[in-house]
Amino acid sequence: MTRHHHLPILEETGYVVLDSYQQPIDPAEWKDLEYVDWKSSGDTRFAPLASAYGQIECNGFWHFDPPKPDKDGVWIDSQTAVAPTLTERVRAIGANVGRVRIIELQPNSYADALYNSHLDDNNRLNPDGEGWVLRCFMQLTHDPDSVMVLREDVNDPSTETRISLPAGAQLVVDSQRMWHSVWHQGSEPRYCLITSVESGPALEKWIWANAPTTTVESAAIDQGVAAAGEATAQERRAARTAYYGYDPTTVMSEA
Repeated sequence: MTRHHHLPILEETGYVVLDSYQQPIDPAEWKDLEYVDWKSSGDTRFAPLASAYGQIECNGFWHFDPPKPDKDGVWIDSQTAVAPTLTERVRAIGANVGRVRIIELQPNSYADALYNSHLDDNNRLNPDGEGWVLRCFMQLTHDPDSVMVLREDVNDPSTETRISLPAGAQLVVDSQRMWHSVWHQGSEPRYCLITSVESGPALEKWIWANAPTTTVESAAIDQGVAAAGEATAQERRAARTAYYGYDPTTVMSEA
């Protein structure tokens, strides 16, 4: 059994919601970046700001030679020059970061979000005794009707928490523990800054400086939509399992 440093504040719920980021950001900082066609949780593209060795790609750090855990990310000069505010926001955390990326997500349905719910492979090759790698999310576009869908058990709707995503919304998630995806109800793409970040004193200090809340009331959902979405997602999951001969959700995503 591996031993890593975990943050006590995440023990109960697996997530923490922070105060909203209030500084203005020019949308060009995410719209003018170079994107790669990387699929995760739906119809997506990603624009990396930091990667394993400073290339414009989104692979897990263990795919490279030499392989390494999802830490010690290398900033990509051509991208950070376009997004100085976003780069500084990540640097201000003060912790070791790995992959730093902008996600572009096209509109989807609640059923889509449930079907695409996944766990992240954050800690492959992470040495014993070091900090557990988490994900920090900062919403860029104003999508208050869209929600981050978190579940402790992907098959149990009673474990679900839905967190609204207005511009500036910030949360830290143990995304290797919590099943997650986004139900994006907007008419335009959603953009969000996602950072792999190592647990430790620096991250803990940053979290406490941003008024953390460990339990939030779920955003409202019509019960008919919830039931229909659950049924559709379960049907699609069953068909996927039958097609592959195993349940792909048992294999953690690299996203």
